[in-house]
Amino acid sequence: MATLSQWVAGARPRTLPNSIVPVAVGTGVAVGVGGAVWWKAALALLVSLALQVGVNYANDYSDGVRGTDTEERVGPMRLTGSGAAPPRQVLAAAWGCFALAGVLGLVLVATSSWWLLLVGAAAIAAAWYYTGGRTPYGYRGLGEVSVFVFFGLVAVVGTVFVQVGSVPWQAWAAAVPIGLLSCSVLVINNLRDIGTDAQSDKITLAVRLGEGRTRVLYQACLVGAFVIALFAVAVTPWAALVVLAAPLAVRPLRRVRGGQTGRDLILGLGETGKLQMAFGALLTAGLALGALG
Repeated sequence: MATLSQWVAGARPRTLPNSIVPVAVGTGVAVGVGGAVWWKAALALLVSLALQVGVNYANDYSDGVRGTDTEERVGPMRLTGSGAAPPRQVLAAAWGCFALAGVLGLVLVATSSWWLLLVGAAAIAAAWYYTGGRTPYGYRGLGEVSVFVFFGLVAVVGTVFVQVGSVPWQAWAAAVPIGLLSCSVLVINNLRDIGTDAQSDKITLAVRLGEGRTRVLYQACLVGAFVIALFAVAVTPWAALVVLAAPLAVRPLRRVRGGQTGRDLILGLGETGKLQMAFGALLTAGLALGALG
């Protein structure tokens, strides 16, 4: 039986900024346009967190039963691959999280619009088929596309819509840099795993591009996020606050540019998460302060 600490590690806490930041930024947009509804923001956050933990457990299960994850693999705790938990328990944990996200999401659907039900169903399907099913798209180099769409565009824009009832252009402008930062987390994670993924026929985008181009892609995601976020200065000069997060990008960029591998990139993954949180907090504050004029 896996211990509580192993279950927590298997949930991959370092990836949780992917679910927290988009909802925070979407709420910042809602505050900026004068339409924030705090209980809906809180519910959207719970849905996002449940989906994130669910996809992490689903990946653990699917990779484990396929034999992609082994005890020798560098990275976070693998419940299935290490044998710490029976596959059926990890699968049940994944679908339990998806079910929780679905139930909470129904409240937002009931108080917003029926078509959000389709968005929620698509999000759960994307979470499962990332590494699940017969032809997982995560094994075909499409993981970053899904992350950009669901943990960038959908999460930010959806958070704005359930609170405001419409989607101002500021929501789309804020969603793009957040999507790029979410992608950067996956890129550095897959950069670390290029060797083992290639051996197990897990053809991620990093495997397709190769190590050199993947390192360039990571840098482009980080730089692109800052550049695009600064366009929000046209809405409010407070958006320039994101520049204060730039120093946090130095260490992970040095790791990636310097050719570091393995456990050094695990540190880089944590640093990318901290950057993502700081960037999101500052962008949220900047967009919210825009309401002050």
